[in-house]
Amino acid sequence: MSLNDHKIKGMTEDHQDQGKTKLREMKKWSELKGEDSWTMFKVIAELVHGFETLNRLSPCISIFGSARTKPDHPYYQLAVEIARRCVDEGFGVITGAGPGIMEAANKGAYTQGGLSVGLNISLPFEQFHNPYIDPSKNLSHRYFFVRKVMFVKYAQAFIVLPGGFGTLDELFEVLTLIQTKKISRVPVILVGKDHWTGLKNWIYEAMIEKASYVSPPDMDLLHITDDPEEVISVISKFYDERDYTHSLKPNYEL
Repeated sequence: MSLNDHKIKGMTEDHQDQGKTKLREMKKWSELKGEDSWTMFKVIAELVHGFETLNRLSPCISIFGSARTKPDHPYYQLAVEIARRCVDEGFGVITGAGPGIMEAANKGAYTQGGLSVGLNISLPFEQFHNPYIDPSKNLSHRYFFVRKVMFVKYAQAFIVLPGGFGTLDELFEVLTLIQTKKISRVPVILVGKDHWTGLKNWIYEAMIEKASYVSPPDMDLLHITDDPEEVISVISKFYDERDYTHSLKPNYEL
């Protein structure tokens, strides 16, 4: 190799090294708050308070749905009736403590003389606790993920009425935890055939038939109905087959 060839090779290698150096330049935070390291203590405080409060309560059913549903809407009235029937069966009711479907479910439990629990979340809009919750059972949360732990750990079934992104987030979180066996298999019931049937069909067609992203038996986790009595029947049948005295327990241990 000539001297010129060596020079050209060296220049090429230097250019490549410079290019690699540019690629290795990392983005930097524009702002990093010093108190972030202390956030863990706030998280721990929320978990401890939630566990100490909910551990003392009877088995419950979590009811999800939109905060924007008005009291004159049929889904609101449906949530009230379903919550009443849950109380008749001996279960308490857990909601997100806000208005809409959450208020309806708490109202149904409260007016039926049952356990009515609210897991409130601090938001810049929409969220405030409804008046149908025992003050000692109205927990306030800063963090959605801590709130989800409380929703999931103490619920012996999940009833999901129509809602938006938050409702879908809660629904798919529960389905994922059951599918991966991170929590106990418990009933998941979607209330509102017109609202949910299209979603279930899409899951089957796009995620099972076309892509095999979901196993067909996982669809057995979902029940869709408009009938409060069918909701109760699904839950009762599930526990009758397993014997209430041995199967009613928190969904996981940390």
